[in-house]
Amino acid sequence: MAYNLIEKQVLYSGMKVRLEVHHLETEDGRRIQREVCVHPGAVVVLPLLDERTVLLIRNRRYAAGAVLLELPAGTLDHHEAPINCAGRELLEETGYLAGRLRPLGSFYTSPGILSEKMYAFVAYDLQRRERALEEGEEIELAPTPFDEAIRMIGEGLIADAKTIAALLMYERFFRSRP
Repeated sequence: MAYNLIEKQVLYSGMKVRLEVHHLETEDGRRIQREVCVHPGAVVVLPLLDERTVLLIRNRRYAAGAVLLELPAGTLDHHEAPINCAGRELLEETGYLAGRLRPLGSFYTSPGILSEKMYAFVAYDLQRRERALEEGEEIELAPTPFDEAIRMIGEGLIADAKTIAALLMYERFFRSRP
């Protein structure tokens, strides 16, 4: 069903998100509203230290009230190409520079309310450099055998959706390929 946007109210505009109420008209003339959290998009990076080891991070997440085991990730800067963001975030959060980045795919993180599109990459041929954490970031490196990371998903020890999606996408569609 197509919608005609009648009016858009911006309730809040912050550094990473904008909260909007969209007043819409349906094809049959009904008026409805949708609450939308507008986000510029983000990346998640699956860094492989070797063919059997993934570099996870322990990341303190204020909104979740927990330290989560995750893959490195971050928000796209204005007009930034996702692959550039992936390389930047990997270096900032882990101190590793990717010799090669390969797209895994993309997905919407919560399309019922959020416009965020997440771009997933796998990083190969990692070279150790220095980390450049953003102010307030509390990140600890956690190299993990890949099979152990998959097991941890099943046990609920990895609860971050983007990490689960990227690990399972890689396992299902890329891991056995040359």
